Amino acid sequence: MNGRSRAAVIDCLQYCNYSEEIFRDLRAGGVDAIHTTISYHEDFRETVDNIGRWNRWFETYPDLIFAGRTAADVRRAQAEGRTAVFFGLQNCSPIEDDIGLVEVLHTLGVRFMQLSYNNQSLLATGCYEANDPGITRMGREVIAEMNRVGMVIDMSHSATRSTLEAIELSRRPIAVTHANLHEWHPVPRNKPVEVLKALAETGGMLGFSLYPHHLKDGSDCRLDSFCAMVARAAEIMGVANIGIGSDLCQNQPDDVVQWMRRGKWTKEPQTERAAFPRQPEWFRSNRDFGKVAAGLAGVGFAQADIDAVMGENWLRFFEHSFTPGEESGAPSAIPLAAQGRG
Repeated sequence: MNGRSRAAVIDCLQYCNYSEEIFRDLRAGGVDAIHTTISYHEDFRETVDNIGRWNRWFETYPDLIFAGRTAADVRRAQAEGRTAVFFGLQNCSPIEDDIGLVEVLHTLGVRFMQLSYNNQSLLATGCYEANDPGITRMGREVIAEMNRVGMVIDMSHSATRSTLEAIELSRRPIAVTHANLHEWHPVPRNKPVEVLKALAETGGMLGFSLYPHHLKDGSDCRLDSFCAMVARAAEIMGVANIGIGSDLCQNQPDDVVQWMRRGKWTKEPQTERAAFPRQPEWFRSNRDFGKVAAGLAGVGFAQADIDAVMGENWLRFFEHSFTPGEESGAPSAIPLAAQGRG
């Protein structure tokens, strides 16, 4: 589809085993932009190799995908019938212990970085640690540097105190790109109400995850249950501060789960075979975003609010987040009391 005849559709977190098949799924699903993970536990050199692989895909499939750098690239993707791909890091491993690599990675196209991935990092505490001392000294410096260059602070896998401190310390709104409400499905990865409110009060964004471990009833989660959870989040945060971050891992082999969870940090043998869970039947691939939009209509969202959740909110957030120099100003300055779903 060419031209701007519809609202943007943006998925703000994926980690698929990409191929021509998935790139065509993106187009069939009308997905204008994705934030894709290019690193979990990789160091800087390994991350550069992953960027190089994406650059080859951009060269091979120019009619389907291209490298996203600014919010304007989303509108360009819509006009050209392609998908803009924005890079992100699910851990701070790629900057090693060198704050200068933040700017280098931004120059290479990285637009998101999580400060921790489940464990304690040099910057913050992950959600599976027993104790959360909050943002470290280096973490404070890196937050300021990310603000300066235009890289989004992502706290999806971080613990509560670290997340709240990151929100407070950052001069720009931050994101939780892929998580759900802890009250709906109480697992460590999902976020409590205090985090949701702090995000909204500062113009931050929450992206809803469709990964079964984050869903009530797992792989058997019903679409109406998921959409009712989105409606509850809208009541807490306001419609302007929510979007989709599916955490789709389409076609990834099961041995990748061990890499995601264990990286290089442990020698303990794996006690059980790790495997990717089955996706719910209503969201199996990038072709299924229309089903999510229909589900939101089914629980009472107006069309303008569906458009906001499916991509327009992320697009506004991108406009204020990816360029250097802007250190203050929330992309969503709509008072929560003035927001609604009607």
